[in-house]
Amino acid sequence: MTRTLSSLEREVLDLPTSQRAALADRILVSLDEEGRGTVDALWTEEVEHRIDEYDRGDVKGIPASEVRAKARRILQG
Repeated sequence: MTRTLSSLEREVLDLPTSQRAALADRILVSLDEEGRGTVDALWTEEVEHRIDEYDRGDVKGIPASEVRAKARRILQG
């Protein structure tokens, strides 16, 4: 059976968040080192951007206890 990218995408997006995250990680790991380096560089850029926003006071921090509680709720479905 041949799947189109569009049908596969619909199927993947219907998965629970935790399974989509695991699949995304496996796909990233499967990329060659050059591709992974690009992804890592983009994540580093995003992290630096978010830190700058926080340092300027453009965004507020969220206590770790709230983040963990929200993560538990999401993972428990």
